[in-house]
Amino acid sequence: MNAPNYDKPLPDITALTRPFWDGLREHRLVLQACARCHTVRHYPRPVCDRCYSMESVWVTGSGRGTLHSWTVNHHPFHFAFKRESPFITSTVDLAEGVRMQAPLRDADASQLELGMPVELVFEDMTPELTLPAFRLA
Repeated sequence: MNAPNYDKPLPDITALTRPFWDGLREHRLVLQACARCHTVRHYPRPVCDRCYSMESVWVTGSGRGTLHSWTVNHHPFHFAFKRESPFITSTVDLAEGVRMQAPLRDADASQLELGMPVELVFEDMTPELTLPAFRLA
């Protein structure tokens, strides 16, 4: 998908989160990990939840996971999403041990089951912005 007239709210890309967004733009999932204890964390944040180290590295994620939960959004949280409603927002347990939320594409909510395998897909919105989404694997 390439939407040159993307009119939805944009993520706040900071120095802390830039590697994640740069990876998506390159169609790669990169996740932050603790440089000391190697615990992977998502979303990016400055301190490790496990050992409190402030040192981090970026690791390549598989983009594979299982469906932890989902929500069918009938009433969009922002008017810009109204024309695609209803849509499914998924929470996925990634193979790397962290959870990630993103839209679930090409799925029928009545057919979904917890634990279904999913894979990450990349949605190019602008030349600078690629958003994550999932689809059933």
